[in-house]
Amino acid sequence: MATSWAPTFLQLLKEDAETARAQDPAATSLSAVVLTYPGVHAVWHYRIAHAMWQRPGLRLPARVVSLISRLLTGVEIHPGARIGRRLFIDHGMGVVIGATAEVGDDCLLFHGVTLGGRSMSPGKRHPTLGDRVMVGSGAKVLGPLWIGDDAKVGANAVVTRDVPNGAVAVGIPARNRTPAPARAGAVVQDPSELIEYVI
Repeated sequence: MATSWAPTFLQLLKEDAETARAQDPAATSLSAVVLTYPGVHAVWHYRIAHAMWQRPGLRLPARVVSLISRLLTGVEIHPGARIGRRLFIDHGMGVVIGATAEVGDDCLLFHGVTLGGRSMSPGKRHPTLGDRVMVGSGAKVLGPLWIGDDAKVGANAVVTRDVPNGAVAVGIPARNRTPAPARAGAVVQDPSELIEYVI
C-alpha cells in the first residue's frame, strides 16, 4: 500500500471527497459529494472511528461511531480495518468491511460488497486488497486472501482464493481471467462487463 506523503486528517477527508468527484460521472460538484454521498460519509466515519480504535480506552466509542455510520449510510466498516487513501464506495448500501480487512490505495467498491471472513476464529480472517482494486456490485471476497494490485472482481463473484495482480475474478466460485482491454477514455471499466453467468 503505497503512501508518498502523510496528509493531515482534514487533507485526507478532502482527498476522499475529491476522489468521489473524479470517479463518479454523476457527481455534479464537490459540494454535492460532501453533502449527499453516503459512501464518502462512511469512509469519513471510518477514519474517525479508526483513529479512536488505536487507543484501547476509546474502542467502545469507536464501535458506537461505526454503528451510527452504519445506521446513516448503510455501510458497515469495522474500526479495526485498515483502509488506505482515496477509497471510493459507490452507492454504498450493503457494503461490509470486516475487522481484519485491509484495503490499499485508490480502490473502488460498489454497493453490496462484502470483505468478510469464513470463520469466527481469532486472528487474520478477512481479505487484503492491494492498490487500485475494483470490486463489483454484490461481490463477496471471503477469508484471509490477497487480491493483487490492479485486480478486478466481477459483480456477484464469490472469491475464496487469491487473485493475482491485474487479474479479473468472475463467477461463483470466482475464477481468474485475463482482463479485457478497457474502453478508450473510460476512467473505470464497467463492472457489468466482468459478469460471468454460471449455469
